[in-house]
This record gives sequence, structure tokens and C-alpha cells, in this order.
Amino acid sequence: MRNRSSGFLLRILIAAGIVIFSLFKFLSSSEVNEITGEKQYISLSKDEEIALGIQSAPQMAQEFGGLSRNQEARYLVDSIGRHIVANSSASQSKYPFDFHLLADQRTVNAFALPGGQIFITEALLGRLENTDQLAGALGHEVGHVIARHSAQQMAKQELTQGIAGAAGVAGGDANSAYYAQVVANMVNMKYGREDELESDELGVRFMIEAGYQPEALISVMDILESASGGSNVPEFQSTHPSPENRRQKIQQAIQKYRSQ
Repeated sequence: MRNRSSGFLLRILIAAGIVIFSLFKFLSSSEVNEITGEKQYISLSKDEEIALGIQSAPQMAQEFGGLSRNQEARYLVDSIGRHIVANSSASQSKYPFDFHLLADQRTVNAFALPGGQIFITEALLGRLENTDQLAGALGHEVGHVIARHSAQQMAKQELTQGIAGAAGVAGGDANSAYYAQVVANMVNMKYGREDELESDELGVRFMIEAGYQPEALISVMDILESASGGSNVPEFQSTHPSPENRRQKIQQAIQKYRSQ
């Protein structure tokens, strides 16, 4: 009985040490985003974000069929993207933004890598009806870069994985670690939804500053929802907010930035 109690106490002490170390590492990485004014916990420097994005870009492009061969469309994407950055507060970030059109004609998607590498597929571009909608799609992705969501997520995942590992040590069995990791994943999905809403708001901000009609971002949401065929997955189990929630938040952002 004494050996069992000693073993349990040792596991608790080790688990506590893991939690304390994980929290200290997370909390000591705080800094204030110069554009959003938000206090963030970041695991990468800007130079590391840029290097990671540039290094990952060729592989990501390859997964979507490589870069588009449509030179006119590639120029359009690049010019609209650069106009958004140059004529908005996004320019203060000093990230070396690059805008890429992918050859994939089936996957309706746009995404950003850390440090300013932004991609949109031909499938999504083909569904957009005007340059304002394109500016909305790209502005949203610029928002992810400016808000440093990738670096922020890495720091949060390191923290939750550390806590999940501590729970496994304390519980002394695989089930404890498994359920702790499930909870950790749910927490990170919540952060993902918050990131999407923040990028929507930043997209509106950058569109208005650069002279585009921000209402077009709402129609981009309609296009994305239509392309996905709708979803019955509850919002708390999804990495993205519900389309209706996003539309409402975009309308609020439009009112906020137009009144400034």
C-alpha cells in the first residue's frame, strides 16, 4: 500500500513539474502585436515565421497541383493582394507577402502560411464574381498572417500537449492521456474559430483601407458555404465558426471600421 501511495505521489509531482514548465514556457513568450494591439503568446520570431513559410510554400503548392499556368489570372491575384497590403495597415508588418494562384480546379480554398505566403486555388477564383470578392478572400488570409495565428497556435498546442502529457503521467494509464488530449484538441479548435473571426474582421479593415467594398466578404462566405455543401457539424466541434455567425461578425466589423 505504501509503495502504491509513493508511486502515485511521485506521478503527481512529475505531472505538476510538467505543467509548471509548460505554463512558464507559454507565459514567457508574450508580446504585443503592433497592428492588432493584442497581447499574444508566440513560439516563433518573425524571421522564423518567414523562413518556415518560404520553406513550406513549394510543398504546399505541389499538393494542389502546382502553380497555375494562367499568367493573366496569376497577375490578377498578385496585383490585388499587393494592393491590399500596400494600401492598408498590413504594410506596417514588414512581412514579405507573396500571392500564389494554384492550379487545383476542384478544391475551393485559400490559405496562408506563416510569414506572408498566401495561396488561392483556381477553383475558388473561378467562383468569385469581382475584384472586391477576391480582395475579401485575400484580405482574410492577410489577416491570418498579420495576427500571427500560426505561431500563436503552435504555442497553444505546445501548452495543451504538455498539460495532456502531465494528465497521462498523473493518471498512470493511457486512457487518462487520451481523454486529456481530446479536451486539449477541443480547446485548440475553439482558438481556431476565434482566429477565423479575427481574420474576417482584419480582412474588413484592410479592404476598407485599400478602397474595396467590404460587403463582398459576406458573399465570399456564401460561396464557401455553397462549395462545402453546408455542414451539420455543431460549431463547437468545428474548426470554423458557423457561416451565419461569420456574416453577423463581418457586418459588425463593417460598421466599426466605416465609423472610424
